[in-house]
Amino acid sequence: EGAWAEVVSGFEYEKVLDNNVPGNKIIFNGPDKSEKDLIRAINNKSLIHIDHFDELYTIIGLAEEVKERPQVAIRVNMDTGIYPQWDRFGFNYENGSAWNAINRILSTGKIDLVGLHTHIGTYITLSEAYATAIGKLAALANKIYDRFQTSIGYIDVGGGFASQNTLQGAYMPATDTTPSFDDYAHAITTAMTAASFPNNEQPTLILETGRALIDDAGWLAGSVLANKRLADGRRAMIIDTGVNLMFTAFWYDHEIYPVQETTFQSEPTTIYGPLCMNIDVIRKNIDFPMLNKGDHFVIKRVGAYTMTQWMQFITYRPNIVLIDENEEVHLIRKQEDKEVFRRQELVPKHLENN
Repeated sequence: EGAWAEVVSGFEYEKVLDNNVPGNKIIFNGPDKSEKDLIRAINNKSLIHIDHFDELYTIIGLAEEVKERPQVAIRVNMDTGIYPQWDRFGFNYENGSAWNAINRILSTGKIDLVGLHTHIGTYITLSEAYATAIGKLAALANKIYDRFQTSIGYIDVGGGFASQNTLQGAYMPATDTTPSFDDYAHAITTAMTAASFPNNEQPTLILETGRALIDDAGWLAGSVLANKRLADGRRAMIIDTGVNLMFTAFWYDHEIYPVQETTFQSEPTTIYGPLCMNIDVIRKNIDFPMLNKGDHFVIKRVGAYTMTQWMQFITYRPNIVLIDENEEVHLIRKQEDKEVFRRQELVPKHLENN
């Protein structure tokens, strides 16, 4: 409730408009914005986060053509103690690139610089890194005011907040190592309070908390296809869920639980998906009870970056259901069938009837 939409492509922009999100509550991020995308965003008074100088020059040119003044922020990358540093996106703070972009924007007189944005990385477990980022953005805000007498309306510190999914190779489970929402909030609000913004006016704080909020909301239900012994004697369990549906299995050790009662005995198990590829591994090594063909299981915390990254490969993608607070089940996305693909496929005339 009260959330805005953040998009990184023209496709996503269209989708949120179709979901009745007002244009002035859309933040347009990302390095790939076409002129058509930018014109629509400008006319809708969306907040455009500029990623690179080529995009900036395009917006400067469009400002001559459109009626509305572009409302922009720049994305700033910086050293916050998180390595490897995310310097692919945006303008660098330390080498002066960010300040050069700001100068260019405010010197035109045709573009409104209304915010500053950063996104310091992904799965950030060091909450103090956000405090460092806010300190550097505050320094930029003060420099902007001193040079141009312009106040920044908002600071967007991006996302990267870790969920409680455990990264592969971690020594301890994420439930023991991931900062809580309170930890992140304390670091961010303390830094905002301590920062000396122009005229002591606090800018609006924007957070992109997607994964940390929704990862827990998505669970995947599946069933066992078979059990077997590998060449070295290890037990393998084959399930009907592969990396085509769970791309996140490449970097998370997802928690998997049997649905029905099982024996107390368990043994090291490799859990494979149904694809004809050796990399289709959901868990490389997990101490797991014996399940039989047809038994069911659930995989926790698949709400973020699962459906957005899944692929159509070998099997159809399944139904998606919503369970409401009254435990009522609602189908919100139908399983694919062959007609889904036939509608998109075309046969050249010279190959028809061959």
